[in-house]
Parts: sequence; C-alpha cells; structure tokens
Amino acid sequence: MKVIAVDDSPAEVIDLFFQVLVDITTEPYHYELTPSALTVELAGKQIHSETISLPQTTEKTLLIATRNEGKTKEFKALFSPLGYTIKNLNDFPDLPDVAETGMTFEENARLKAETIAKLTGEMVLADDSGLMVDVLGGLPGVWSARFAGINATDAANNAKLLHELASTAVTPERRTAKFHTTLVVAEPDKPSLVVEGEWLGSIATIPKGENGFGYDPLFVDDETGKTAAQLTLEQKNKRSHRAIALQNLLKKLPEWQNS
Repeated sequence: MKVIAVDDSPAEVIDLFFQVLVDITTEPYHYELTPSALTVELAGKQIHSETISLPQTTEKTLLIATRNEGKTKEFKALFSPLGYTIKNLNDFPDLPDVAETGMTFEENARLKAETIAKLTGEMVLADDSGLMVDVLGGLPGVWSARFAGINATDAANNAKLLHELASTAVTPERRTAKFHTTLVVAEPDKPSLVVEGEWLGSIATIPKGENGFGYDPLFVDDETGKTAAQLTLEQKNKRSHRAIALQNLLKKLPEWQNS
C-alpha cells in the first residue's frame, strides 16, 4: 500500500490516515513522522521505514498555557512529530498569570486558553488536569495542584493524599482513582475546541518511580500495574489521560483549524 498525501499539510493527512487505519483494523499502529523520514510500528515492532521529503510549509506554532516544563515536555513529544513548534508561558515572561477560578476542568482550561490567546494572538492549548479519587468524592480534582495549599510542592500534595487515604491501606479496592484532563484550543475571535480524556487506575501506598511529575509516583495504571512515574515518557504518552484527550483532539483539530 502506498499513501500519497496531496495537500498543503501532508502531516495532517498522514495522521488522519493512521487514525482511520487504527479505527478500522483495531491494531495498535504507531508512526513517527519527521521532515525526512516516516517509520511505522505495529505492536511495538517496526514494520516500515522510508526516507521522505516533506514540502516546506508555514511554521505552525502552538503555545502551551503552562510554565511547567514537565507538562510541556509531554506535549512537545506528542505535537512535534506533527510539525508544530511548541512554546510555553516561559517564552512570554511578561504575561500575567491567569487565575484558575473555575469550578470545573473545562472552565479553568477555557480561562487560560482564551485569555492567553487574546493577549498573544497565538493559537493556545490549555489543559486543566487533575486526580480524582473515588473514596474522596472526586478530590483533589480541580484543586490537585494546590491540594496541600497554595504553591504546594508535588511532595506535599502526595503526602496529603497518602494521609487522607491512610485508613484505606488494607482495602486497595477503595483506592480506585482516575486522572482526568480537559484540553481547550483557542484562537482570537473564534469558538474554542474542547476535548477530554481519562486514565483509570488506583493509588499506591508508597511513591514509586523517578519519572513524570505531580501525582505520578502514586498513580498505578490499571493495565500495567506500574505507577505513572515508573513508565517511560513514550509509554506514558500512549496511555495517559493527556494522550487520550490528544487523540480526540487530533481527530477534530484539522476541521476546527479550517472553520
């Protein structure tokens, strides 16, 4: 089979092709596209590789509405193969912080994306993500980053979570949880695009792993039995709530950009 993308944005056409291929075959295809090469994997094994030459196109810039370099690194790994130059708020030091005063993930993500898009004129991607623990009634939820107080560190938030769950240590079925993310893409004078994603798991009794950030050392992935901090970035980017939300975003982004 040979795919020829006749379009001003061939990367988007190729991405759409693989989305359709996965939907039709239900096989775990994965591809990596650079301006000079295309590689395709199936079930973790490379099945195709070829040298290509993508035409030069207008640079696509996506501003991630965060100063968190760990979160930016995840988005960069996900978006860079699609030809986007990724920036974050550290590239705009004079921008004011946007207060997350919303009561839902979508409200907070909209506040950040739409405010920053108006201030910069850039296409902005904002996410509001959080950990929702069932036995705590969905907490810490939208307060995940400040669960232990304003400007709380990851270690402080993790310690508070373990304290709140101390009485459930012998009943692991009561430690079920999920990561949730809402992504909002905004441009000035245009209705925003909103998608969601969730990652099911549970809360460990002690932190494990050295990767990731936030609650990753405590969040145990249902399928692998490992904490998010024990997964590599590549593994996490295939399973996480952001990865799932991003898959939903990529299905809708081309149509939204052309609307």
